[in-house]
Amino acid sequence: MNIKKNLIFIFSALLLTACATPPPKNPDNICEIFYEHRDWYDASKDMKEQWGTPIHVPLAMMYQESSFKHNAAPPMQYFWFIPIGRASDAYGYAQAKTMTWADYKRETGNSWADRDDFADAIDFMGWFTNKTQKINGVSKWDAYAQYLNYHEGWGGYKKKSYNKKPWLIKVSRKVDSRSKQYAAQLRGCQENLDSSWLWRLFFA
Repeated sequence: MNIKKNLIFIFSALLLTACATPPPKNPDNICEIFYEHRDWYDASKDMKEQWGTPIHVPLAMMYQESSFKHNAAPPMQYFWFIPIGRASDAYGYAQAKTMTWADYKRETGNSWADRDDFADAIDFMGWFTNKTQKINGVSKWDAYAQYLNYHEGWGGYKKKSYNKKPWLIKVSRKVDSRSKQYAAQLRGCQENLDSSWLWRLFFA
């Protein structure tokens, strides 16, 4: 019986791995990301409609956090050669921490949300950026300050904890630059993406 259960577990794990969405081939181009993963564009549009956050901001943040890997997690820490756990419980596309993810599910009613599901992860980031605006007055278009909030938390941002982390300021500027790059790219392909979406809606 145990052998049968083990085989079922292994088969299920292999099936889930095979079905996992791979990272986009060219993560530096938002148009190619959405052409490759059309459902990601639909989910991103839903996020924008729900939370008012422009698509290019959370996409740039997600790139920095996980490189669009569904099962991304902080590296394992070791005591000599013995694994002692990860630096945090962040997980998934958005690298959302367990407690913050629980807050998101409770506040939105999205109780079935999974951190390794792109649609749920991008909606989480929309929720977070919306709360950042309400709590700390940061524009949803300001990828630099939004990322600082995302990394340090709302309380940390208020205390300006990032001023003691020059490396984080550098990374936040990188996220801001990528966000602007994504915005320019999206302006050039959004009409095509929208027309393709409408075509799929009525004729697919």
